[in-house]
Amino acid sequence: MVRIRGTIGSQPVDLTVELEDADWQRLAAALRPPEIPAPAVTATPSGPKSGGDMLWDQVVKLLSSAGRLSGPDILVALEKLTGNLGVAKQLLVRLRHSPQVRMERVGEAQFYIWQG
Repeated sequence: MVRIRGTIGSQPVDLTVELEDADWQRLAAALRPPEIPAPAVTATPSGPKSGGDMLWDQVVKLLSSAGRLSGPDILVALEKLTGNLGVAKQLLVRLRHSPQVRMERVGEAQFYIWQG
């Protein structure tokens, strides 16, 4: 038995639902999410790199050759590389979360340091 009390708008509600054990089992079976088989992992041949991957490679090359760049310096360099401030900021976020990059704060400045 399930009892539901509350209000709908200003009207009080007191509802009791009684089900037999078989009804509860059918309800539980109906609410159970279907089992989805795991997709088979297949190796896909790597084709030519997309524009985003080539851009990322250029960003990695920029930071790895410099070794260490401050946030403002790398933002300017990325904006020149991409021609778009929004894309440059997205690349900064990607760099920040990359396992190959370590962030270091010195005073007020953040530095992106290549770990390779």
